[in-house]
Amino acid sequence: MNVKLIFQLSLFGLAMGLSTVFLIPSSIEPILWLVIFVICAYFIALKSSGKYFMSGFWVSIANSFWITASHILFFNAYIASHPQEADMMTKMPLPDSPRLMMLMTGPVVGIISGLVLGLFAFIASRILQKK
Repeated sequence: MNVKLIFQLSLFGLAMGLSTVFLIPSSIEPILWLVIFVICAYFIALKSSGKYFMSGFWVSIANSFWITASHILFFNAYIASHPQEADMMTKMPLPDSPRLMMLMTGPVVGIISGLVLGLFAFIASRILQKK
């Protein structure tokens, strides 16, 4: 695995973490993540010498770290601009500890998105090998 590439691609997570706090509404976030996943899958397939799935998986794990850290550090700004998420947190376990809830759910989301990005990277590797 190319650790340098994984770190570099994880910076999308840092950018998205900060952007979702201050700029990006949750309504367009999934579209942006799809674009980011396609870009990451392309570069993993292009620059990795194997283990494409694992590289994609670890990019998403690193992304989840950046996003979770951004949302926890800038919690008040995040909640102020994301009322749906604030409402959802009141209905989850630990409604009195939303930062702790974010800390616990962030890695779970990272694992799930890692499976998706890993699959994207694996498919991209097969497509690029055919060319």
